[in-house]
Amino acid sequence: MVGRSDKGLMMTTGTFTPEAKREATRDGAPAIDLIDGDQLCDLLKQLKLGVRTEMVEKMTVEPDWYATL
Repeated sequence: MVGRSDKGLMMTTGTFTPEAKREATRDGAPAIDLIDGDQLCDLLKQLKLGVRTEMVEKMTVEPDWYATL
């Protein structure tokens, strides 16, 4: 990136190591924005890019409650 850009962008569906985070913000090097899997999902949801949000109600039967009847 040196001499060719002001900033970089790295995305992953996983996570970045602490070393990668330090390197991305190292003094004297061009800045690199890191977007991990959680941030990527949030961005896709916020921008409505290829994802849909659904609210789902889940019911669970409690067998012990029925055994007391």
